[in-house]
Amino acid sequence: MSGAARLVPAAAALLALALTGTACDAGVRGTPGGSGVHDPYFPKAGNGGYDVTHYALTLDYTPDTRRLTGRAVITARATQDLTAFDLDLDGLDVAAVTVGGEDARWNRAGQELTVRPHDDLREGETFTAAVRYSGTPRTLTDPDGSEEGWLPTADGALGLGEPVGSMAWFPGNHHPSDKATYDITVTVPEGLQVVSNGELTGRTGKGGRTTYSWHAAEPMASYLATVAVGHYDIGRGTGPHGLPVLNAVDPRQAKASKDVLAKIPEILGWEERAFGPYPFSSAGVIVDRPGDAEYALETQTRPVFPGAPDTGTLVHELAHQWYGDSATPLSWQDMWLNEGFATYAEWLYQEDHGGKSAQQTFTDLYDGDDDAVWDFPPARPAGAAHISDTPVYERGAMVLQKIRQKVGDGAFRDLLSGWAAAHRHGTADTAQFTAFVEKRAPGKDFGGIWRDWLYGDGRPDRP
Repeated sequence: MSGAARLVPAAAALLALALTGTACDAGVRGTPGGSGVHDPYFPKAGNGGYDVTHYALTLDYTPDTRRLTGRAVITARATQDLTAFDLDLDGLDVAAVTVGGEDARWNRAGQELTVRPHDDLREGETFTAAVRYSGTPRTLTDPDGSEEGWLPTADGALGLGEPVGSMAWFPGNHHPSDKATYDITVTVPEGLQVVSNGELTGRTGKGGRTTYSWHAAEPMASYLATVAVGHYDIGRGTGPHGLPVLNAVDPRQAKASKDVLAKIPEILGWEERAFGPYPFSSAGVIVDRPGDAEYALETQTRPVFPGAPDTGTLVHELAHQWYGDSATPLSWQDMWLNEGFATYAEWLYQEDHGGKSAQQTFTDLYDGDDDAVWDFPPARPAGAAHISDTPVYERGAMVLQKIRQKVGDGAFRDLLSGWAAAHRHGTADTAQFTAFVEKRAPGKDFGGIWRDWLYGDGRPDRP
């Protein structure tokens, strides 16, 4: 599918010239931005040539027809001289694109929406691109068989984005290396509610429809953006230091969720003591019905659960607010920096609350008969279908326990909080982590840990 802004004759005469990449602005000699950032597992994800700073999404959704209409206003900075740039968008029909308020040419090829501004963009220039689109948003199937994207539910819908599902409901630079702030405004039929990331900034009703506006003030990777449409019991409270906590729970899950969600302030307080100050301006959860999604997900400030979570899962997803959401992986190869840390948070919480020590959990895993733990090293998943497999979680946590053994408890706690602080609201990869550990623990030899536990194949020799 392709589309174009209406061209006056003079512009039409220049079309062939523009499509070659020759600048309309004689002072710029740009090139098209890359389609994809060469992620080792999702090479088409993201785009080159610009960094997004803000998304303003205005959506209208009707569950009965499953029709979504949207306008995405994307503010970005060019990182090179640009004649064109790509946005990731899977499905949906594009009606118009503007850049800097002027009509832009565009075309579609798979998940790539290629935009050619009227005037080329200079390196360092901040620009705004607006895309109007509509259609039936898709549910995507990941390489591992799980579903993401736009998931219709019994009474609405749920937008989940890990790893690339957000491109099913808004155009953008959909790779974790490019984080931005968000305003998400969604209009739905009266009687339904909309819950998203950050704080609710407005609610208005008109003509049998209700509009909800949400603002996420801290940078967020697009895979962590969420929209939940349906019927919810909304509970408000406070966490550490008066932190606003908003929980949205499907009424059918309210009774089963009540006791575990009451632990959120205590869990957040414990995690602050373990990992440092909570990195966002609000917290909470979304609890939908079992079957609405197949998994819990650490959507920023407000993790999503398919049914009432247990305490361990709640600890895990809230720990992601530090590890994964604030300190975000630079590529999907670095997934263990999310999941290994959040899994280790479960081990620590259990240790600090009268359960098994983290060392005993480590030993049980090492001596256990789950050979899947050793399928591949955590820093080198076997492929896109395996970035959420057992080694990324469990063996990733084992790497952290090996570091703890090496440096001692006090220094290890400092490492955990120091890593979260060093990359607060940023991105990082595994090489940066190993360098960070070595710098914080001079004189310690971590070569064997990196070789055998982080990057090595198979079960290492008995520790």
